[in-house]
Amino acid sequence: MIVRIAARILSPHLQLSEEETAGLIEIPPRPEMGDAALPCFSLAKLLRQSPQAIAERLAQAVNGSGDGVRAETAGGYLNLFLDPAHWGVRLLGQVAADEYGKLRVGEGRHVVIDMSSPNIAKPFGIGHLRSTMIGNALANLYTAAGWRVTRVNHLGDWGTQFGKLISAYRRWGDRSLLEAEPIRESLRLYVKFHEEAENDPMLEDEARGWFRKLESGDEETLALWRYFVEESLKEFNRVYARLGVSFDLFQGESFYNDKMGAVVERLTELSLLEESDGAQVVRLDELGMPPCLILKSDGTTIYPTRDLATAIYRKKQLDADLLLYVVGSEQALHFAQVFAVLGKMGEAWNADCRHVPFGLMKFEGKKMSTRRGKVIFLDEVLDEAVAKALEIIVEKNPELADKTQTAEAIGVGAIIFADLKNRRQLSVDFQMEEALSFDGETGPYLQYTHARMLSLLRKGGYEELKQRGTAVDGQYLETPASWACLKTVSGFEESILQAVRENEPSVLARYLLELTKDFNRYYNEGKMIVESEDETFAKLSVAAAAARVLGDGLRLLGMKAPERM
Repeated sequence: MIVRIAARILSPHLQLSEEETAGLIEIPPRPEMGDAALPCFSLAKLLRQSPQAIAERLAQAVNGSGDGVRAETAGGYLNLFLDPAHWGVRLLGQVAADEYGKLRVGEGRHVVIDMSSPNIAKPFGIGHLRSTMIGNALANLYTAAGWRVTRVNHLGDWGTQFGKLISAYRRWGDRSLLEAEPIRESLRLYVKFHEEAENDPMLEDEARGWFRKLESGDEETLALWRYFVEESLKEFNRVYARLGVSFDLFQGESFYNDKMGAVVERLTELSLLEESDGAQVVRLDELGMPPCLILKSDGTTIYPTRDLATAIYRKKQLDADLLLYVVGSEQALHFAQVFAVLGKMGEAWNADCRHVPFGLMKFEGKKMSTRRGKVIFLDEVLDEAVAKALEIIVEKNPELADKTQTAEAIGVGAIIFADLKNRRQLSVDFQMEEALSFDGETGPYLQYTHARMLSLLRKGGYEELKQRGTAVDGQYLETPASWACLKTVSGFEESILQAVRENEPSVLARYLLELTKDFNRYYNEGKMIVESEDETFAKLSVAAAAARVLGDGLRLLGMKAPERM
């Protein structure tokens, strides 16, 4: 918002629109350098003046305008200092508006987000958290930016892993154990298959045979597959409910079985398929990539075939303008190949396909592997986090109502924020004790600050003062801590836009940490509730604006914002 104010002030004195001017404005790193700065170097050619002359001319114009702004020059920079008493009241008014944080930049556009996508008959481990929560936050952010969003869970419900599972069940399975604990028993069978296959390579051929039977529609094999799918979905939906995550479509790999033939036919018509060791591939030598495998030597399909069919369906049937795939970094080459093949097929919209990669997640230093049974069930981690949060609540605030519900919000929120505060391409080593701390860069720290803001508003009678028509007196917004907090509050919408531009939820997470720190500095500066109602209302108005933005920001990240803690 500060950038927009500065652009509105400066654009009449430049041969540029407000939007063009805003693109040149910077926020200085230190308050003594101003609230906004315009580097004039790129304007020298346009205006046929030296950067310093441009800055001096603009400073003279601004200082004579009486707009509550003061300008200073520093070499080729124009530094603007906004009057907090004048602009603080206006910022509060804009933040209080219902539409604040609801943008329209994506209006009329549709994004399909492929997220979570766990494998059927395997546990929902903590390793699945990243795709789920990064995707959920992006869906919320795109919605806030005005896009129409479709969240798709592309379940891993097809492929040779089912051949392995069926082979293992036929050899070592027990129906009663499977019915008692479908996911844990499926994991045990899957791990046993890989252990046995190390000594008996023929098991891999047996598994491929079972998968061919599945693809050919063998009813007995399909019945077992359907059982695995149904039981897995029950487990997944229970975990999603705890995380507060929902989907518009559950369309697994199997959904595209009848759509892959058309892809292979099209590739054949375009003479793009070549034989390589009995398999069918599309060569991508000119792009410096290895061939993209379309059909294996035994004639069965593989991931690229399905993802080509998936992308074409989402573009042409769902009418998507943008396709996002929130999938681990290890799949970077796979998606680069798929998007390249789409381009060779003449689908120019492949430029609107984006892989949104993320790094590995470890749990207290441990890497997970489903094949070896090294899985940490997300449900167990959530239970532990909630139990520890409840212990802290009982110790610090035993009189709190709804302790269990609040502990759930804090425990789950701690895990979500411990992920989202990191740049997504970095690997994350989740540490339970650190994530649950009420100090430092954690979810509980943000949630507690939000609850404290609301407590302050209740104690100071903010709503009563507001209903009486009390106006904000700008003279009480002039302290450095007050103005710093207000400026940070006013950056909420820009943080949303930046997060969307970069497909990076951590932009919003880091913004919320900055806001929380700025508010706490303001809170600790002096008494918020004083004898003067005008001063109290002005200070509480800053707190109300910060609370509104912090609460909305937490919800965009997929977290709850408890009113009392």
